[in-house]
Amino acid sequence: MKQGFVCTAEEALEKLKDGNARYLDLEKNEGDISAEIRKKTCVKGQQPYAVIITCSDSRVIPESIFSAGIGELFVIRVAGNVIDNHQLGSIEYAAEHLGCPLILVMGHNHCGAVDAAINGNPEDYIKFITDEIKKAIGSETDDEKACRLNVEHSIKIIEESLEIQQEEKQGLKVCGALYHLEDGRVEFL
Repeated sequence: MKQGFVCTAEEALEKLKDGNARYLDLEKNEGDISAEIRKKTCVKGQQPYAVIITCSDSRVIPESIFSAGIGELFVIRVAGNVIDNHQLGSIEYAAEHLGCPLILVMGHNHCGAVDAAINGNPEDYIKFITDEIKKAIGSETDDEKACRLNVEHSIKIIEESLEIQQEEKQGLKVCGALYHLEDGRVEFL
């Protein structure tokens, strides 16, 4: 690891939980997006406290969901929050070089990619995503259960990464969550 963690994984998880609790009562994001923080992070670099791997769904906005501002979260978005070598490389970069102590895979209910894996037979590039989700969910047809299985599958892939295994020995934590579209609540798994 090139840099020490910016905080402990437990502190990062508490920040996410507290941020989501604040979000549930807000009308607008309260994260710092000021000119001052933009300049500070440009000059001094970023020090995000968590990596969030989540779906590309436009209704899932991690910075808002966790009441975070510029430089606080390292967000990786891909339909169905699936993991491949590109995501693993980004995760390893954030943990090793930026000092992120927490990796959170956050799926969401009513996920179109999960629904496509359950009910569809997509072609072209979408098939790469749905095939990975099908590996995760098997024959499960319940939306929410399938979303949870998909999160668990992504966590397993991350934890099998040799670099992540080394970082976990030094305090890195990998966990999962399910975002509920209807009320904005994050359920930590």
